[in-house]
Amino acid sequence: MELENGFSAVVTGAASGLGEATARRLAHAGVKVAIFDLDKQRGQAVAADIGGIYCHTDVTSEDSVAAAFAQARTAHGQERILVNCAGIATVRKTVGRSKETRRAELYPVAELERVIAINLVGTFRCIAHAAAGMLELPPLADGERGVIVNTSSVAAQDGQMGQVAYAASKAGVLGMALPVARDLMADGIRVNTILPGLFETPMMASLPEKARLSLAASVPFPKRLGHPDEFAELVFYMVTNGYVNAEAVRLDGAIRMAPR
Repeated sequence: MELENGFSAVVTGAASGLGEATARRLAHAGVKVAIFDLDKQRGQAVAADIGGIYCHTDVTSEDSVAAAFAQARTAHGQERILVNCAGIATVRKTVGRSKETRRAELYPVAELERVIAINLVGTFRCIAHAAAGMLELPPLADGERGVIVNTSSVAAQDGQMGQVAYAASKAGVLGMALPVARDLMADGIRVNTILPGLFETPMMASLPEKARLSLAASVPFPKRLGHPDEFAELVFYMVTNGYVNAEAVRLDGAIRMAPR
């Protein structure tokens, strides 16, 4: 897809981290960007900085997502680009032991359901809304109407101890890569997926410096954390190269996560 003036995009989770970097990269190329996020203060600040629009969005709510897409389209028109970056991570073993009694403690299923509701179902919900709108657009070169990029994780393939909910949700996003692309291919909508490794994000920044340095040293090469701009550049490539479809690409400095 060759980006043209007037093109618009929706980026979920764009108030910070990988989503923010992606929103900024697309805006730099002249795309009108809608920031979908729960963080109103930060989302509005990013939107103002890039000349976009902030849409308060809870991806677990059908009504919230529908309203956000309606708001974005009123301001920018129908989007041709959707990038899903909204997500959360938790750490808890399938079965643990109480530190006090040493008795077995079951994983609270409600916590697992929440992670899946945001990371997997929320991603699919936004895909469906975006694709439904893209179907009404006139086709561009090669019959293309739009492109969707989803964010999985290396945890989808290398899930570590305590990552069962996160790994399962991101494996679901990875598992959608091919069938959703096949569902939408006749209508000219491409779908690709990125599996990021260890990146400099607000979540990573919250860790002690010693822990961050240790994680960076575990990356084979280059021996550092990934920069959000590097993620954004891969998104941009997937958006602009019209022959990239149904692909799932690891962006991880060759890391393969250890069990713990």
